[in-house]
Amino acid sequence: MDPDVTPELRAGAVTFGDDDAALLRAIDEHGSVSAAASALERSRARATGRLDDLEAAFGPLVERTRGGAGGGGTELTSGARRLLARFDRLRTALSGVAATEESVLEGRVLDRDGELATVETPVGELRALAPGEADRVQVSLRADAVTLHAPDEAPPAGGTSARNRLAGTVSAVERGESVAHVRVAVDGDDGPVALVALVTLESVDRLELATGRTVVATFKATATRATGLPDDAPRRS
Repeated sequence: MDPDVTPELRAGAVTFGDDDAALLRAIDEHGSVSAAASALERSRARATGRLDDLEAAFGPLVERTRGGAGGGGTELTSGARRLLARFDRLRTALSGVAATEESVLEGRVLDRDGELATVETPVGELRALAPGEADRVQVSLRADAVTLHAPDEAPPAGGTSARNRLAGTVSAVERGESVAHVRVAVDGDDGPVALVALVTLESVDRLELATGRTVVATFKATATRATGLPDDAPRRS
C-alpha cells in the first residue's frame, strides 16, 4: 500500500489509525497492556492513556482480569475485533482505489526553493515538488492526498503543513463500500476546474458532502508533483 495513504476511522474528535491498530493487535498477542507497550517500544503510561482515549470514543476495547490460575491479563472485546475488522476493510479499500484518479493542472514556475516550486496555475499559486529546471510544468495531485474541510473548520492559509488551500463546490459524490470519490469544482481563470478527493464514508457523512456543498480542499506541497513540459507542447483546453 502506498505510504502516503493513511486509513483512519473517526469517532467525534478521535481518530483510529495504524498505531492504534498495532496497539490492539499487540495486546491480543501478548495478553497485557504492559507487554504490548514493551513490544511496541512505547511507555505503559502512553499506551494506557491512548487506550482510555480510544475507549471513550469507540466503546470498550479490552477486558482485564486479575489473578487466578492464569495470573490475569487483558483480552480484546468483541467491539475491538469489529473495529479492527472495519479498519482492515478500509485499508483494503484504500489500497485498491488510492491513486486511481488524479487532478492535473498546467502552470508556470514562478519561484524555486530547492526541490519545491511556486507554480502559477489556473486556480492560483500552488506549491509543488518540481525536479528539473523546466518553467512550464504539469501539476498532478492524487485524490488520496486531498483533505476536505467545512469552510468554518478549514485551517487558515499558511497555518498548516498542508500549504495548498482551495475553496470550491462539490459537484459529485461517488460512494463505494468504504470510501468515496468527491469531485469539487474550483473557480479557475477559464471556468471551473475539477479537483478529486478520496475520503472515507464517515467523512462524507460528517461533512455532509453532497452536490452544491461548499468545501475547502487542502493538500501538502510534497504531495503535489510538477513535471516539466516542453514550451511547444499543446496546451490543455
